[in-house]
Amino acid sequence: MQSSSILAQPLKIGELTADGRVFKTATSETRATEDGFVSDELLDFYRPIAQAGTPLIITGNLYVTEEGKSTYRMCGADHVDKIKGLSQWADLVHCQGGLLFGQINHCGRQVMARAMGLDSAVSASDVKEKVMGVKPRPLTQREIKQAAEDYVRSAEICEQAGFDGVQIHAGHGYLINQFLTPYTNRRDDQYGGSFVKRLRLLLEIYWGIRERTNLTVIMKINGADYLPGRQGLSTAQLVEVARILQEEGLDALEVTVGHYESGFPMIRGNFGPFFKGLMEEGIGPQLPWFRRFGITCFRHPLAYIFDHIWPAQEGFNLHYAREFKKKLSIPVICVGGFLTREHMEEAIDGGACDAVSVGRAMIADPCLFRNILNGENGPKCSFCNACIARAGRLPVDCYDPEVNPVQQQSCRKIP
Repeated sequence: MQSSSILAQPLKIGELTADGRVFKTATSETRATEDGFVSDELLDFYRPIAQAGTPLIITGNLYVTEEGKSTYRMCGADHVDKIKGLSQWADLVHCQGGLLFGQINHCGRQVMARAMGLDSAVSASDVKEKVMGVKPRPLTQREIKQAAEDYVRSAEICEQAGFDGVQIHAGHGYLINQFLTPYTNRRDDQYGGSFVKRLRLLLEIYWGIRERTNLTVIMKINGADYLPGRQGLSTAQLVEVARILQEEGLDALEVTVGHYESGFPMIRGNFGPFFKGLMEEGIGPQLPWFRRFGITCFRHPLAYIFDHIWPAQEGFNLHYAREFKKKLSIPVICVGGFLTREHMEEAIDGGACDAVSVGRAMIADPCLFRNILNGENGPKCSFCNACIARAGRLPVDCYDPEVNPVQQQSCRKIP
C-alpha cells in the first residue's frame, strides 16, 4: 500500500493504534440469526472488509436488551450466550490485523413496537415518534438504572468476546439521544430538565463501562439534531457534551447528524430507488397506514424533493466535525458520504477530522480501503440508498444492479 497518503498513517485511539484512517462505520446488517446470534452470513459480510486491511471496523447496532432491539435479524450483545459468536467476529478481524469495536445501542422509541413483538416502545418521555407512528411510555427511574446496566453488561460481553473497544451510540435519535434532547426528554426528575440532568444517563453508562472493563471507549454523536421547529440540540451544545465526555476520559468521537424524525440528512443521495425498495422489499408495509399511503401515492414527487434537499455529497458532516475538532484533543472521526481518496485526504489534511468512516461505499466495495490506497478501481457506490431501503428485511448488500449485478441475480427470501 502507498504509505505517503495520510489515509495510511496510524492513528492513536486511547491505548490502541489504528493502522490507517479509513474506518468502517456501523451499518444495519440484517444478517444475524433471528434470535440475535452471529451467523456465517454476518461473518461473510465482514470477511472481505477485514481482508482489505480496513484498520478499524465498527459493528452495526448490537442491542443491549431485547427491549432495545429495533430490527429483524439484528445482532445482540445482551447475554453471555452471544460470546462464542462474537468471538468468531473478533477473530476474523484480528487475523487480518484490524481492530473491532462493538456499537452498543438501545433503540428507545425508534421502533415499530408491534412488528418487533413489544407491548410498547420506551423513551425518556411519552413524545410520539412521527416516522414510526409510535408513542412510547416513559421509563421509570428504576428502568433507567437497568438500561444503564444493560449497556455496561453489553460492553463486558464485548470485552469477553475479544473486542478491542465499544462505541456508545449517542446519536441518530436512539435512546441516549432521546435523553439528551429537550424535544424528546420532558422529564422533571434527575434525568431531565437541565442540560446536566439530561446528560446523566450517558454519563452513568460511560462510568460503568470504565469501571468494569478495560476497553477503549468511543462515542457516536450528532453534529446537530436537525429537528427544525422542535427543541433539538445545536452543534454548540453537542460539542459541549463531547467536551464533558472527553474530560471523563473518552478515547475518540464519531460525528454524524439527525434523528429519524429529521428526514434524510444522515444518508443523502438518490431517493427514487430508496422509496421503491422500501415499499417492495423493505419495512414499508409495516409502516403506519398514513405513511404507506403517502409514500405509495407521492413517491415520485417526494423523491424529487428529497433529491434536492439532501443530494449526494462527500463529507456532508465535515462542517459539524470541524467544530468538534476545534474544541477537542481526542481523535474526531467523520462519517458522511465519503467515496474517493481525494475527498478523504482533503478532510483530514484540511484539519476537519482525524479519520473518516464509511458505510455505503464499503458495502458496494468491501475492498475500498485497499483499493483507494493502491489506486485501484473497485465498484463505486451510486448512493441510490437501496441498501438502506432494505435494512431490517433483507441482508445488507449493494442492491444497485449496475454496481452489483450478482446480487440482483440471487434468490432472496423476504421474511
